Amino acid sequence: MTTLVREPETRAPAAAPAARLRRRAAGQFRGTPGRLVLATVALVVLGLATGVAGVVGVRQRAGLVDGAVAQSGELAVAAQRLYRALSDADATAASAFLTGGVEPVALRERYQADIADAAAALAIVSGGGAGGEEGAGAVARIAAQLPVYTGLVETARVYNRQGVPVGGAYLREASGVMRERLLPAAQALYKAVSDDLDEARGDAGAFPWFAVALGLLTIAALVVVQRYLTRRTNRVFNVGLVVATVAAVAVLLWLGVSALVTAGRLEASQDRGSEEVARLADARIAALQARADESLTLVARGNGKVFEDDYDKMMDRLAGDKRDGGLLVAGDADGPTREFLAAALNEARNWDSAHGKVRQLDNDGQYDQAVTSSVGTDQNSTATIANRLDENLSKAIDHNSEVFREEVRGAGGSLSGADIGVGFLAALLVFGAAAGIQRRLAEYR
Repeated sequence: MTTLVREPETRAPAAAPAARLRRRAAGQFRGTPGRLVLATVALVVLGLATGVAGVVGVRQRAGLVDGAVAQSGELAVAAQRLYRALSDADATAASAFLTGGVEPVALRERYQADIADAAAALAIVSGGGAGGEEGAGAVARIAAQLPVYTGLVETARVYNRQGVPVGGAYLREASGVMRERLLPAAQALYKAVSDDLDEARGDAGAFPWFAVALGLLTIAALVVVQRYLTRRTNRVFNVGLVVATVAAVAVLLWLGVSALVTAGRLEASQDRGSEEVARLADARIAALQARADESLTLVARGNGKVFEDDYDKMMDRLAGDKRDGGLLVAGDADGPTREFLAAALNEARNWDSAHGKVRQLDNDGQYDQAVTSSVGTDQNSTATIANRLDENLSKAIDHNSEVFREEVRGAGGSLSGADIGVGFLAALLVFGAAAGIQRRLAEYR
């Protein structure tokens, strides 16, 4: 007899718990209440993201303005001050040497003040870590060569007091160290620090594209939700969502306007501040090098053609080939700068004319009279004229440095309170969106 074995029944496997949850969630969000819940979540997330991005962006830019830009600006001033002090020390040492014997106290004190000022400026720049590797290398070269230069100057001074002609050779060697090592390193340092300033200024003036994009997306989402509610409820306005929309627009306007104003003030700090200071500093350095060239030509006693040629080169750079401007052209400078530059250009022309007389006296064998015309204290000596030129350039630099600081302060002021305002408006946006949709949800309960 055959025994029948009953096959076990096959049952469909129970639906996975995860699948059941997904279907249940989908069912909950198919209706209008579910969709409104989703809209609330989306608007709250977008509003919070916009607020966070806006506040963080404002604080970052404010920190860059107050820190990076301001600090880089001060370091650039210190680097320019270093460059100027070194150049003036070289010119003053050459002028003091011409007097023979014991140099005038005023010139000696000016030289010592220049060296001290250069050391102080070097400490500021090196302490600020400006210019990266290039700046650090320039600082190291200056720190290594400055004692060499001062040692050669002191040796030349000792021989000069004793009336030994070899002192002139030491002075020319010292000037060679200054021109071939120290000044190029100082120029490289100034360029590196200026590049840091330009980079910091660019970062601080960057437009907050990410926060603005989030804000636009939030406004678009608010418009979509309000149109949906209008179709479903036949009500044109939802007070909460209208408030949220106004807050979102205000966030965008605040972020955009403050960013544009900041960028504009930072650009002005460059055009009317740091760029003018750089040009004026170049003019001042050219004038000081021309002054040193004039003195070294006399020190060389007939063998100073190389210095005279460099004088012509520096004067061409300063006042133009036809002595009609060069670096002293006012260009787009403001009123006070124009006045200082006009006075400086007039002094440059007077100096060039007086220099011609000095060279004529020297070429005619009237060396002592040529020296007096060069380093004398009367109003028509080239030294006095060069000092007046330097004073005008110094005033112009001080004026444009203050313009730079004012524009940077203005850039920081345009961001003042923006983080608080944007944060408050973002909170109002989130609250308005949630409250507005919650009122519609209450109608379905």
